[in-house]
This record gives sequence, C-alpha cells and structure tokens, in this order.
Amino acid sequence: MSVIGFIGLGNMGMPMAVNLHEAGHEVQHGMKPQQSVAATVEGADFVVSMLPSGKHVLEVMANDGVAYPRDCVAIDCSTIDIVSCSGFHKALSERGVLSLDAPVSGGVGGAAAGTLTFMVGGSDDAFARGLPVLRAMGKNIIHAGSEGAGQAAKICNNMITGISMVAVSEALNLARNLGLDMQKFFDIASTSSGQCWALTSYSPEPGLVPASPSNREYEGGFASELMLKDLRLAEQAALASNSPALLGAAAASLYAIHCHGGQGRLDFSSVIQMMRKR
Repeated sequence: MSVIGFIGLGNMGMPMAVNLHEAGHEVQHGMKPQQSVAATVEGADFVVSMLPSGKHVLEVMANDGVAYPRDCVAIDCSTIDIVSCSGFHKALSERGVLSLDAPVSGGVGGAAAGTLTFMVGGSDDAFARGLPVLRAMGKNIIHAGSEGAGQAAKICNNMITGISMVAVSEALNLARNLGLDMQKFFDIASTSSGQCWALTSYSPEPGLVPASPSNREYEGGFASELMLKDLRLAEQAALASNSPALLGAAAASLYAIHCHGGQGRLDFSSVIQMMRKR
C-alpha cells in the first residue's frame, strides 16, 4: 500500500481521503492534520489535491517551496481552468514529477460511497501509477487523454448538466403553470424523448425522485455557485477554442442571477425556484 498526502479536506476531499485510508493506504501520516503542505508531502508516494480553483492549485501544488519526494505522483482532483491545469502539469514536469489532472463527477454522495467517476488527463505512465489510488475512491476511472484532457472532459460534461437542469426546470415550471399533474407529467417525460439525467435522477421538482436534493430543501447537493463556476470555465474554454456555446452562456447567466439572489449555496437544481418566482 502507498503513503498518500491529501490536500483539501473539505466536503469532497474528506470522504475521498477516508476511502483511501479504509483501502489500506497510509493517509496524512495516520489521518492527522499537518502543519504545512511540505509536511503533508514529506515521504508521500502520491499527493492528492481537491481545491477550490486554479489559483489555489498553482499556489499549493506548484509552489517552488514544496519538495516532492522522488518518484512521487501528484494527482489534482479539483475542477479548474485549462490554463491553470497546464501550469500545474508544467511545474510538476520541470521537477521530474509525474502528474495527473483527475476531476470528478458524483458529488458528495459519490465521494462518500467511493463511486466517483474520474476523468483523467496525463501520460500513460502517470495513469498506470495513479490507477490503484483512483480506484480506491471511484467506480469509473476513464483515461481521457494527455495532460489537461481530464479537465476538458469535466468542463464539457458539466456544461451539459447545467444546460439540462435549466431546460428541465423550465419545462417542469411550464407544466405546473399549465395545470398538469406533476407526477403524471414526470411519468410521461421520463419515458419519452424528454428523458434525461436532470429529470430522472436529479429532478428539481420535489417528490418525483427520492434521492434528489429538491426533497431536502435543495440542501446537501452540488452548490449553484459551483455550477456557475464550472459554466464560467466552459465559457472561457469556448472562447479560447473559438467554439460556439450559446446555451452554455445562457445557462451561466441564469445561474449568475440565481446566485446573486442569495441562492448560491443551494443545490443547482434550486434554479427552478427562480423561475417560479418570476
């Protein structure tokens, strides 16, 4: 088993670290908080990070003051912009350290259950080294390509998710305003051409899908402010690659309004509330 330093023990990072520990890896020198990044990295075979933004990843993981052990592999599981991701890989490569960008899908529930999907970018050697560690935290581990491919896949995936949730919320709100029975409409849409993940697995309408955060007052899911962050990252990537993303931009604008109204901490499916108010 491996010695693993974990940086970023938040809502996602903590259950991921616990799963590594339960898989038999030595994490955080006995699952103990460390006084510094240098102390966390010391003696580690792998360093895993789950941080809020590209700025934090570069400040922490690419810091010149951090001395990675020889043959260590750095795995960043944050969702960050493409430019920062490139900077992360470049900084680690210059020190002779293998690196992976491995953002996740599955939320806090998936992190706790160890069923996350990892979209991984990096060399074949780095992926082969990191695979056993990723398998201890996730169910689906997909090598998307070379450095940066994981972040690219995550950004594109979440653009689909954000746009889909807006579409489902608009349709459910319209159905309600037209006097339809919500359960009957759900039974129709979920078995016809309107079927999609945002409707059948994560419905923004309470009472339709038991596991949806909508049944918990939109608490405990993927925050609207995080969805806005990911949609903004998609916008940046679309501009940089000269790719049209009109619906992505529209979804980002709606989530910006939603978050500005004080709902940023609620699950992103709560965007339906903004439509009902209007």
